[in-house]
Amino acid sequence: MGSLTPEQALQALIEGNRRHRDGQHANPRRDPAFRAALAAGQAPWAAILGCSDSRVPPEIIFDQGLGDLFVVRTAGHVCDAVALASLRYAVEHLGVRLLVVLGHTHCGAIKAALAHPEGARADPLRAALRSAVEEAKASAEDLELGAAKAHVRRTVNLLAQAFTGIPGLLIVGAVYDLTSGEVTFLQEGFKPAV
Repeated sequence: MGSLTPEQALQALIEGNRRHRDGQHANPRRDPAFRAALAAGQAPWAAILGCSDSRVPPEIIFDQGLGDLFVVRTAGHVCDAVALASLRYAVEHLGVRLLVVLGHTHCGAIKAALAHPEGARADPLRAALRSAVEEAKASAEDLELGAAKAHVRRTVNLLAQAFTGIPGLLIVGAVYDLTSGEVTFLQEGFKPAV
């Protein structure tokens, strides 16, 4: 797809998700010749920090091809030091200007943090989600969905602080619905890293 502005990259993800949601996958840039050409190097136009959950593969839910997305996946999309360093590589060395923090419904990490909040001290994954769970408990929204959205927003804010001063970088939060196949972008999750 070549070099895209952050807004064009976001639009490509939205259109790809629409195809996925509707079962109209284009399966772009996955042929053997294109795959062989990628051996010379990568030039992704977006980076995704998402959950390790096997039901949420970004390349499929956004209907993108090989080499389009730089994907970092951790349980609960927790942004630890290694995940942050991976995203920094995408931004500083590969020139990515769109970062998407992708949460999802029915997340096992969120469910565990909600079910056993007392275990947060002993479990680093639950500890990383504790603030989002507390924020969700204070809202009127469905607890599980509220915690997923809160964790996405908090991660967007963390990345905005980590990438301050990088011109043209857009950081966006989103939640994937496992049932409908639709990604909802959170307007309050848009952060230019200025």
